[in-house]
Amino acid sequence: MLAPAPLGSRWTAYLGLLSALSAAFVPAVAVKEHDFKKCHQSGFCARNRAFADHALASSSWQSPYNIAPESGSFKDGQYQAVILKTINDSGETVRLPITVSFLESGTARVTVDEEKRQKGEIELRHNSKARKERYNEAEKWVIVGGTALDKAAKVDYEDKTQLTVKYGPAAKFEATIKFSPFAIDFKRDGHSQIKFNDQGLLNIEHWRPKIEKAEPEKKEGETATEETKAEETKAEPQGEDESTWWDESFGGNTDTKPRGPESVALDISFVGYEHVYGIPSHAGPLSLKQTRGGEGNYQEPYRLYNADVFEYILDSPMTLYGAIPFMQAHRKDSSVGVFWLNAAETWIDITKSKDSTNPLALGAKSKTSTRTHWISESGLLDVFVFLGPTPKDLTANYGELTGTTAMPQEFSLGYHQCRWNYISEEDVKDVDRKMDKFKMPYDVIWLDIEYTDEKKYFTWDKHSFTDPIGMGKHLDSHGRKLVTIIDPHIKNVGDYPVVAELKSKDLAVKNKEGSIFEGWCWPGSSHWIDAFNPAAREWWASLFKYDSFKGTMENTWIWNDMNEPSVFNGPETTMPKDNLHFGNWEHRDVHNLNGMTFQNATYHALKSRKPGELRRPFVLTRAFFAGSQRVGAMWTGDNQAAWDHLQASIPMILSQGISGFPFSGADVGGFFGNPEKELLTRWYQAGAFYPFFRGHAHIDARRREPYLTGEPYNTIITAALRLRYSLLPSWYTAFRHAHLDGTPIIKPMFYTHPSEEAGFAIDDQFFIGNTGLLAKPVTEKDKDTADIWIPDAEVYYDYFTYDVIPTAKGKHVTLSAPLHKIPLLMRGGHVFARRDIPRRSSALMRWDNYTIIVTVPKDGKRAEGDLYVDDGDSYDFQRGQYIHRRFVFDGAAKTLTSADAEGRESGAAAAAAQEGGEGEWMKKMRAVGVDKIVVVGAPAAWAGKKSVKVHSEGKTWEAHVEFTPATQGRAAFAVVRKVGARIGADWTVDFA
Repeated sequence: MLAPAPLGSRWTAYLGLLSALSAAFVPAVAVKEHDFKKCHQSGFCARNRAFADHALASSSWQSPYNIAPESGSFKDGQYQAVILKTINDSGETVRLPITVSFLESGTARVTVDEEKRQKGEIELRHNSKARKERYNEAEKWVIVGGTALDKAAKVDYEDKTQLTVKYGPAAKFEATIKFSPFAIDFKRDGHSQIKFNDQGLLNIEHWRPKIEKAEPEKKEGETATEETKAEETKAEPQGEDESTWWDESFGGNTDTKPRGPESVALDISFVGYEHVYGIPSHAGPLSLKQTRGGEGNYQEPYRLYNADVFEYILDSPMTLYGAIPFMQAHRKDSSVGVFWLNAAETWIDITKSKDSTNPLALGAKSKTSTRTHWISESGLLDVFVFLGPTPKDLTANYGELTGTTAMPQEFSLGYHQCRWNYISEEDVKDVDRKMDKFKMPYDVIWLDIEYTDEKKYFTWDKHSFTDPIGMGKHLDSHGRKLVTIIDPHIKNVGDYPVVAELKSKDLAVKNKEGSIFEGWCWPGSSHWIDAFNPAAREWWASLFKYDSFKGTMENTWIWNDMNEPSVFNGPETTMPKDNLHFGNWEHRDVHNLNGMTFQNATYHALKSRKPGELRRPFVLTRAFFAGSQRVGAMWTGDNQAAWDHLQASIPMILSQGISGFPFSGADVGGFFGNPEKELLTRWYQAGAFYPFFRGHAHIDARRREPYLTGEPYNTIITAALRLRYSLLPSWYTAFRHAHLDGTPIIKPMFYTHPSEEAGFAIDDQFFIGNTGLLAKPVTEKDKDTADIWIPDAEVYYDYFTYDVIPTAKGKHVTLSAPLHKIPLLMRGGHVFARRDIPRRSSALMRWDNYTIIVTVPKDGKRAEGDLYVDDGDSYDFQRGQYIHRRFVFDGAAKTLTSADAEGRESGAAAAAAQEGGEGEWMKKMRAVGVDKIVVVGAPAAWAGKKSVKVHSEGKTWEAHVEFTPATQGRAAFAVVRKVGARIGADWTVDFA
């Protein structure tokens, strides 16, 4: 591994050499990289990397940022002071107000602003209408709670050089703020965890006026020779390189910078942590790579700059469609993290080096620390610090700040069928009929841009979609939904009322001169709604009302694409940075927020389509930011029909989950290209475990609806779809936990087993919710085995055969996985629910009875699990209209019990106590019960048992049980049939 300090002065040369050597070997698809900036082509990134090179190469480097001690004050959990940045040898300084807030949750927040910009005491170039302040409104969009100050936090030590504050639960956290040079050391239980400015890379580019250099006077007719030019250059003072301070060009576009250079950068060190995760979205491993070169490492920083990346490449730190600047670090039994609240273009360098906690101690172990360098183009320096200590603590605290996943519509967890494009309403009906004919369940069919009248959103093609209401009713009769695409670009054409209103109401994004911005996207000439504008959001909502968006009905939902925003003729296929949004904020300040604001506008529009229709919206987005999880789902964008893209989808989705946005998926089959049948089949098997499960294809791809594959593939794909549908109760329960506390839907090994170091980099297998189901999709061609890493000493059963897996903790076990087999294990000690009757859609399963699966642990003592159920559509769950059961199998007592998971009374007494009494859904659920209980790993002593006793609601009855003894590696199991207890009632099954 490369240690940053000794390499600092050689990084540039090393990267240049490596780039030159590798140029000849770049595959053809990588040419797409040239459409997007590298760090050296992004002025502020290059400047800050050069700043780092200089600092790390110098043994005498000292950061020029110092807190003025006399400016500091601490009150009610908040420290405020002024950092003085020394900018020249004369000692001239720039004032940078700093606030360090200690929050009740145990989270700390560090915010640094710039006084001159804060007060508006700067001059803008080009007569710009842009705001003078650093962008300070990201919090309004992102933060929804968790900011109450910890008034119990107290100063533990203070002198002229530093201040130490103790805070958090039981005051086990502390922050030592060093004044000169400025740095912060965040500790837990007395040990350093995270350090700010430990390497001295803090850099806040302060405002300064542009000094226009006068051209040297020349005598009439005189021309400058090369020699005289050289002499003039020598005579000029050689200061900082200003070539990208005031304007910058890339790909034929020039970005004017009316405020001049204004980047913020900070080094953040994770002390003793080798693995870091998060900062999606990137097509690379879950455990993030180093970015300063070296074998197996990247040469470029990770980039967060939402962009329309056509055919993205794999194993790369290049930007993709969405950005969540939340990073977690993990080591054995300890997790910490940071959230960088900045919506501007951001780059993150990662390096790792060995250090020792006590080099003088005999036999002291050397640990690896991870050092990161965060660089944003504009805005505040605003960082939240989480000290864990568990992965669940991090996601919970982050969820408290930015919000958790919205409770989804239940149908949205089913299978979605999409392509660009279903060409007519008859085409839609035909796909619907054939899915039924081949007994393949699905819930939603999607329409891409061709359904519109010449790419005008909120319209229908007059020839192909003549009766959209009839089409919607046809789908509704089978319990199915329709999703139509609505993008943020509005076609600029004279006979289109939507664009006429956008212009007349002045609701569009402006160019740098303050006129309506015009760019090109699918419709050709287009304007973009400015969803930062409250009036624009209100107008947008009016367009979705049923009498406005004619042809839509209650089962129509929305897909927001191209909302990075994608601008075909713009710089890096997006919007110019000097465009202006509501409040005269430049686009550079808010770029990564743009997609979120558009999805948010659509989400709230769907909540107001009809008075009194209080239903949960479903909105899919491509672009996203921290907080987007509150308003819908996302997918990983334009992937390819290739095995390596199938492989990459799993770490990408895992990264989304641990970063607070778990409702995610990848296009099954790959968007571009034509997958071979084996690949398509394996992709359906993997997609059945994506939180968002959608098949999609490019307009030029061959039709590949799952029933077109032929046998044996049809049967295998159908089995994968039915597996997804049978487990919908457990998927929905997992979403409930995600909604409550930010828990991921599918969980990587480091999250579920934080003590097992061998699992920290594993990202091709995962657990599903709290079910104990461990999945490892097959993602390689011609592969008929699967090597699953077993993280503990618990017993594991094959989901389909009940075979006991011969395992050893921390080892891989090889399982047979022919094409028809999905590697899926059940960990002992869990209870989960499913529904076993095959249906055409989730709506048709709503009143089916449940099957409860018990996996007996290795010691036979205890298994636990839960089930959450509500109407899957409304917000009635917020007033108590739901069922949440906790199941406990007690091996010693030989019982399986069901009780309310939250300690509420069950039955009519609870309903009477609820707001509004027992609703219609709760009344209907009184007829839904437990049909079957399967106990896998049942004790041999149960052999010969013919019945069990069921106790519920004051009654006792017997239910038939069938016991199958263990044979040839298969566990014994017992099946209780026709249990008869209500799913919403307390009950006990007695196996004694």
